[in-house]
Amino acid sequence: MNPLEILKKTFNYTEFQGDQEKIINRLLTVKDGHCLVIMPTGAGKSLCYQLPALGLPGKTLVISPLISLMKDQVDVLRKRGIRASYINSTVSKSDREKRLEDFVYGESKLLYLTPERLKNSDFMDRLKRADISLLAVDEAHCISSWGHDFRPDYSRIGEFRRTLGQPLTIALTATATVQVQQDIIRSLDLDESSVQKFHQGIQRPNLHLEAEEVMDDEMKLERMIRIIAKNPGSGIIYFSLIKTLEMFSALLDRMGISHLVYHGKLEQSERKKVQNSFMAGPELVLATNAFGMGIDKKDIRFIIHAEIPGSIESYYQEIGRAGRDGKDSLCSMLYNQDDLMIHMDFIKWSNPEPAFYKKLYQFLLKDLDKVNIFGMEYLREQLVYKNRYDFRLETALGMLERFAVISGSIQNKNLKLHLDLPNVLVDEQCHEEQINHQRQKLIGIVNYFRTDSCRFIFIEEYFGVVSQGRCRNCDNC
Repeated sequence: MNPLEILKKTFNYTEFQGDQEKIINRLLTVKDGHCLVIMPTGAGKSLCYQLPALGLPGKTLVISPLISLMKDQVDVLRKRGIRASYINSTVSKSDREKRLEDFVYGESKLLYLTPERLKNSDFMDRLKRADISLLAVDEAHCISSWGHDFRPDYSRIGEFRRTLGQPLTIALTATATVQVQQDIIRSLDLDESSVQKFHQGIQRPNLHLEAEEVMDDEMKLERMIRIIAKNPGSGIIYFSLIKTLEMFSALLDRMGISHLVYHGKLEQSERKKVQNSFMAGPELVLATNAFGMGIDKKDIRFIIHAEIPGSIESYYQEIGRAGRDGKDSLCSMLYNQDDLMIHMDFIKWSNPEPAFYKKLYQFLLKDLDKVNIFGMEYLREQLVYKNRYDFRLETALGMLERFAVISGSIQNKNLKLHLDLPNVLVDEQCHEEQINHQRQKLIGIVNYFRTDSCRFIFIEEYFGVVSQGRCRNCDNC
């Protein structure tokens, strides 16, 4: 059965979109036909590996950080008669065993995994026994320390790929600068000459981009209310800080404007409840940027950034959740110069200085038993002085684990120290380069706000894409 027949019979589509057919044919017909796919959100990236999974002789392994989207995709695949499953933190140990067994030895064709599974050596040893024809890496920008959403566990994928015998690989993302694209290829241990890049562009004609300066919270609230009134339907208002979100939630409550609230301080059950309610019907949600990862709601009519995002990559990914049904949607950035300081703090906290790594390491070396007994709050008191906005400790522990300096966890009271600090974490020059790189990303947001040209053209140039020309909605062209 050829790809078009599979598309019609199994996926109920009559034709491919954009580069889908080229990508799928390459995976099915070219030996070592690795692909790097950069497509706008909602352009059909998942089909690029789901369809080849049915045409290739072995199994397909999908690595993704999007837990909610995993379940949604697997549910849809099963309804179409495709044997697929997922393993993540929501799955019980007994179910993990059954799903892994079915993938390695049974009839399951696709298995979705979260990247932290790669830390479990026993799990990986068993997974290696599967006949894996295709490795799909979703949200591939997470693999790059130069990207906007670096996840240390993603940097294990290249090593894991080698243990699998370097299978055919497709990496997919909606956002990647030229530097990040190169980092993805290198980190996955791919030969650049064997990787074909498919870049489907940035512009989405149904999105209207605007940015306006607001001088204070009163002006910001007025603009929010105006946008909500003019754009009936579902919308997301993004905030950088939970305390600011809660303040505006209280203001909207007083004005009788119904809305949901989503942020990291909520219990998991409450976050799930908010997400389900948003998916079920027209809703307004006030959220931090954690909301939207894996959300596939077609009819989001507006997205407001009430506090500026930290990079063009983050901004483009977040506005990409609007208008997936192809209808007009508004994406508005409310720019306030004071918001820049929030992100300057974020940059500091997400890049612990070498002295912090040394202090943490020495403390673990000296008082590891106390840390395991008294827990994370005890360690936090020793290092960050109870500053609840300072997450350097979480970042540093994640990096120490990635470099195998530590294993186990403080939560389980079994943290262990194994190796010396690697040079890359205590090198002052490396630290300064990373800080400067993220500051440049923040400057990109400032320049986006100030541009006099088409905002989509600005974003295209930022990502190194050949411009498609002015967008149909642009007031600045």
